Order: sequence, then C-alpha cells, then structure tokens
Amino acid sequence: MGTEKRERQKANRALRQQEIQKAESRRRSFRIAAIVVGGLVAVFGLAFIASVVTGDDDETPVSTEVVTTESLVPGDSLAPAASEPVSSAPVSSDPGAIAPVTSDTASSEPASSVASTVTCPPAEGVTEAVQQFDSAPPNCLDPAASYQAIVTTNKGEFTIDLDAEAAPLTVNNFVFLARNLYYDDTPCHRIITDFVVQCGDPTGTGTGGPGYEFADELPAAGAYQLGSIAMANSGPDTNGSQFFIITGDQGVALPPSYSLFGQVTDGLDTTVADLAATGSASGTPTEPVQIQSVRIVQS
Repeated sequence: MGTEKRERQKANRALRQQEIQKAESRRRSFRIAAIVVGGLVAVFGLAFIASVVTGDDDETPVSTEVVTTESLVPGDSLAPAASEPVSSAPVSSDPGAIAPVTSDTASSEPASSVASTVTCPPAEGVTEAVQQFDSAPPNCLDPAASYQAIVTTNKGEFTIDLDAEAAPLTVNNFVFLARNLYYDDTPCHRIITDFVVQCGDPTGTGTGGPGYEFADELPAAGAYQLGSIAMANSGPDTNGSQFFIITGDQGVALPPSYSLFGQVTDGLDTTVADLAATGSASGTPTEPVQIQSVRIVQS
C-alpha cells in the first residue's frame, strides 16, 4: 500500500508540473502577442501622426501670400480672405479677402439700441443710434428722389452715388441703416491690398449684422469697377449691413455675386486711396480705420 500511495503522489506531482508548464507557456504566448500588437499600434500611430504633421510631400504648398479672386468670399468677409469682400463682404470663409459675411443675427447690443418695431427713420436721421432690428426695413425711398451718401472717416470724406434704380432693396437698406446712425463710429475691419475695403460691422469682427437678411440684387458680369460699392455676404440672399469698396483689379475681377448698389464719385483718389493704403495681404488693417458718420442726401 505504501508503494502504491507513493506512486500516485509521484504521478500527481508530474501532472501538476505539466499543468504549470502549460500555463507558463500560455502566459509567454500572450505576452509575445501583446508586445507584437502594441508594436504595430505604435508604428501605425507614429505613421499617422507623421502624415498629419508633415502632409503629403507630393502636394503643392498653399500660398498664404497671394490673394486671387478665386479665394474671395463675402461676409466677414467680402474681400479675398477666411467658406469670412464679401465675412458680408466680398470674400468669405474668408473670400479670402472679400470676406464673406458670417451671419450672426443675435443681438449683442443693449436693449435700448434694439428696434422692436421697424419703421422708416426721419429723413434727417434719428437722434440715437440703433444697431439691431427685429426685421428688414419697409420701403423708405421716394421713387422720384435720388440719393447720395456722404461718408466721413478718420482718413477724410468720400461721396457715394446710390443706384436705387438698379438695386432698390439694397439702397433702401443702406439709407435706412445710415439714417438710424447704424454706421456711425464703426470700423472698416477688413482691408485687402489691391482688392477691397470692407466696412459695416459695428462689432468689427466680421460676423456682425443688423439682425436680418435680405435678397440679392446682382449685377451683370463685368459691372464692377474701381470705386464700386457692393454688399458682402455669406451666400445667396444673406445681405445685412456689411459692404465693400472695390479698390483694385482683384476686386474689379470679382464674379457678379455681390449686390452692386453705388459708386464713389468723389474722394476715390484721395480718401478711399488712403483707406486702401492701410490694407494688408491678410486683410487686417495696419492701423485703425473708422467710419465716423454716414449722412444721406436726398434730392
């Protein structure tokens, strides 16, 4: 009996030893697999990071120095810019420079400067500026009258002949806002060399607007010229308050995607040239440019 017991114990020890060896073998196999998988993940991870950081060597680098009409977007833009003169300016998500106007109708103004009922302002203008409205304006133009805008800036004064025949909605909107003192003491936030001067956003961010939008009144192809005044936008029928002045050949070459509503008839070679001289390739003015007032002359 003693011998049989010892034999059984010996057999049991041998079996346990085999099980221990099998378990150890499985653990080694698992560790090796984990190391291999981890190595592959690390390799692919590094390859992905490298591709994101360095890009494709075969791709042509994008130039940030040359602005073309293809890069223009209105809105915050109108002028060649950031899919934001025409941010509401020619250029958007950015025309590169006519930055598209990025519509932001939420009012950031105090309640006292928001018109809850939109009516035509008096011809001589209101006494307190209003910069937010709850709807587009009614027709405030006299069909028998002609309209000019006298724009005073910190660089001087220029005159715009407003074309109510070609763009009645746009001229009505501009006259309405000017008579509500909307444009007084507001910056020209985007000025691109040889392209446009974009103004009309009281916030100076390129995203501001009067709280409403209205339809396009687009010109024929080739209608833009130096001194043309057009609306910046962020797409079809998104006009608000931002506008731009064409100051160079790139602006003249814009596609007819921006409502053309006026022409600078006095001050183009002086005041407007001085405004344009503060431009840059990025659109950020090299010094502050401010509209001090816009007064409407009706005759």
